Amino acid sequence: MKQYSAVTFLCRFTFALIVAVGAISLSSCHDDSDEPEPVVPDEPDTVSRQKTLFMYYPWSTNLTDAFKTNIEDMEEAISSRGLDNERVVVFISTSSSEAEMFEITCKDGKCTRTELKTYENPSFTTVAGLTGIFNDMKSFAPADVYSMIIGCHGMGWVPVESQSKAMRLSPAFVPHYNADNGYAMTRYFGGTTSNYQTDISTLADALNAAGLDMEFILFDDCYMSSVEVAYDLRHVTDHIIACPTEIMAYGMPYAMIGSSLLGEPDYQSIAQGFYDFYSSYVYPYGTLGITDCSQIDALAEIMKEINSRYKFDASQLDGLQRMDGYTPVLFFDLGDYVEHLCPDEALLAEFKARLARAVPYAVHTEQYYSAYCGVVDIHVYSGITTSEPSENSMAADVKNTNWYKATH
Repeated sequence: MKQYSAVTFLCRFTFALIVAVGAISLSSCHDDSDEPEPVVPDEPDTVSRQKTLFMYYPWSTNLTDAFKTNIEDMEEAISSRGLDNERVVVFISTSSSEAEMFEITCKDGKCTRTELKTYENPSFTTVAGLTGIFNDMKSFAPADVYSMIIGCHGMGWVPVESQSKAMRLSPAFVPHYNADNGYAMTRYFGGTTSNYQTDISTLADALNAAGLDMEFILFDDCYMSSVEVAYDLRHVTDHIIACPTEIMAYGMPYAMIGSSLLGEPDYQSIAQGFYDFYSSYVYPYGTLGITDCSQIDALAEIMKEINSRYKFDASQLDGLQRMDGYTPVLFFDLGDYVEHLCPDEALLAEFKARLARAVPYAVHTEQYYSAYCGVVDIHVYSGITTSEPSENSMAADVKNTNWYKATH
């Protein structure tokens, strides 16, 4: 396992120290009527902020059973930990035309589901439709802080139109073979057809329209730890938790990491729990990157400097760390790409430093699995991908991404 650790600021220690100093000052005051009354500072607000975790599962075509397991695993974590100023709301499509929203509550270690709303033909591929769902969630579970889990299929930054075009042009293109064909299943963002797939820009616009700034978005989908995705979402979430490769259909191990997603997120424990689970899973393949979106602009700045000086030599393409099973490769490891792009040691060192701050937690097993080509070795790993050098037809729109525009 390779892991980058961020510096942890001891905020609670500082708070405790302030309280302790205040207590000492108060206890040492003299009872002297000639002296003015001591000024007693206001007591710090010790009331925890209300938080809502929104588990969002749009229609996937073939992952509904896996989603139900994910929800049950989260309930297992909640039963063990309990809920303290936290609410957990779930939206799940039960068919291609029906969905429901319910809340998970917990009392005496037992979880209960309370139905909040049912939906007929919900729209989750448009800004208006998604905004409506988000506003429903907010009205049922208002909070000071929101975080979100998105479980489905996924294709990183690639626009829905590019995916559907690729399928039309290539009849043999079959996204994510299933176990019936002799392959283990994996998952991504949306359904297996374009009418159930959501563009990242649509998600960002809907979060903005609903007035939501997420503490984190966890993509329980394939290929979503992408620098192009992170750049688009940097203003609507503080952190992104996602996989740079495909993830097995089982998804995130919520029974292990669920408690770290509630309350104050423990990103290091989330990454470690993911690694511990998948390193011993029946399919021992897993990759995860956790992105600090506050560092993405600084990363774009140094990337622009590198691009202004150097142009990638396409003859090195085969030497890059691939992070998918497509032919040609669609997703490459970002760190490895820049390593091949930039010969200036000082500039490269600065890029690596900024990348480590942008992706402070990155874990992986020795190999990843793709439903397209099987098991692939990991030689270099930064926890996040880019499609910039790709020659795949689905990457034709990469120059239209906001990340590309910001870095060229």
